[in-house]
Amino acid sequence: MRRLAAGGVLSALSIAAGAQGMPPSAFVAERPALAAGGSAEAHALSPTVPQAPPSPVAQQIYRAARDKLVQIRTLRRATNTQSSIGSGFYVGGKGLVMTNFHVVSDLALEPDRHRGVSVSVGGEEGELALLAFDVRHDLAVLRHVQAQAADTAAVPSMLTLRPESEPLAQGERIYSLGNPLDVGFAITEGTYNGLVQRSFYPRIFFGGALNPGMSGGPALDAQGRVIGVNVAKRGDAEQVSFLVPGTFVQALLARARHAEPLREAAHGEMARQLLLHQQALVDRVLAAPPRHERYGGYLVPVPDESLARCWGDGQERRADALMDYERSECRIDSGVFTGHAGEVGELRMRYESYEGQRLNPLAFARQYSASFANEPLPQRRSRVRSAAECREDFVQLAGMPVRAVLCLTAYRKLPGLHDLAVLVASVNQSKSSVLGRLDVRGLSFDNALRLARHYLDGFAWEGEAP
Repeated sequence: MRRLAAGGVLSALSIAAGAQGMPPSAFVAERPALAAGGSAEAHALSPTVPQAPPSPVAQQIYRAARDKLVQIRTLRRATNTQSSIGSGFYVGGKGLVMTNFHVVSDLALEPDRHRGVSVSVGGEEGELALLAFDVRHDLAVLRHVQAQAADTAAVPSMLTLRPESEPLAQGERIYSLGNPLDVGFAITEGTYNGLVQRSFYPRIFFGGALNPGMSGGPALDAQGRVIGVNVAKRGDAEQVSFLVPGTFVQALLARARHAEPLREAAHGEMARQLLLHQQALVDRVLAAPPRHERYGGYLVPVPDESLARCWGDGQERRADALMDYERSECRIDSGVFTGHAGEVGELRMRYESYEGQRLNPLAFARQYSASFANEPLPQRRSRVRSAAECREDFVQLAGMPVRAVLCLTAYRKLPGLHDLAVLVASVNQSKSSVLGRLDVRGLSFDNALRLARHYLDGFAWEGEAP
């Protein structure tokens, strides 16, 4: 393994003696609801259930909103072919168009290679310029190039936002609009089911259907006012979809109204926003009350239930088994879509415990060491990240000796951000052990050290379980 300079990261942590799930196959994260051909095309979505005909209210809302909707296409300049497709809508005046950041991420990160085009319900096309984006809440604001110099009469009519003084009621009807699968503009009905539990940022739980291509479209109330923006759906469920609340739309519009179009790659602005995100993540993790799970005589740290839940599985205990095995995984839903760098800002913890009382110590150590060696750690550089810098040491945690590995990987185009991987294996017992792993994407160097130290301090040995 490569060694970190200046004493290594573990040395910088000053570790001293006495220092203080849902099964993976069932867990499906929110997925961007891009149309076929978009950058999220690889995310498989389940077949949709046939929808009932739209109600009279939905028909009325669609008629009133149709001239305020657009399809947004990101085209490659060299070939004029599509790289992504989504939806958008006029809001905020002056020809401003709201959509998701993941729909237009290529415009933000590779403006020399891509351009943006809007297509109205009637088929009219217009050139778009990106003004501002909010990567944390997956929003972006664009403006028609023609509208920048146009008079007021030439500016398209727009949708209005529902006032924050009128909160949504549980079960209230919601009407989502967009261009699903690039087959035409449509409206779907559903219900407001409150905010998503344990979502790092507020997300509206929409009990209705969203399909690829509807990302960035508006979600309206019965009066035709914007209450949110289509953003994602669950790929393993029906009618479980998610909206960005309108309050974040209002905040981004205020920033975009007087902004100049972005003409250079916006990696610096993205890094600035992601640094704010990682600071909020680390602060919330460190401020939460300490929480642990127990494996035999071991205590391991897990996130607070307000941030995440842990899911586990393992082998059925049998009298003739040579080794018992348990596994759990925790995930904080804090990932932020960044385009080519994938999701940044996500935190995961995973644990495996082993009991081998029928094995001799040498045989147990051989199997346990094989599990440790099979843990994949970042090593090679890529076009997104640098080669990993890793340090491995035997250290004492609350008087318990462990083998610990810490790796940091830097982002090439997102200055100040790193991926962190921490691997911990207990070595204090000859026939029982616990293996823990922490992975976090997109941390500052200082916060990576803080979070690694906090994680290591959560391990302890308390003897055999009662």
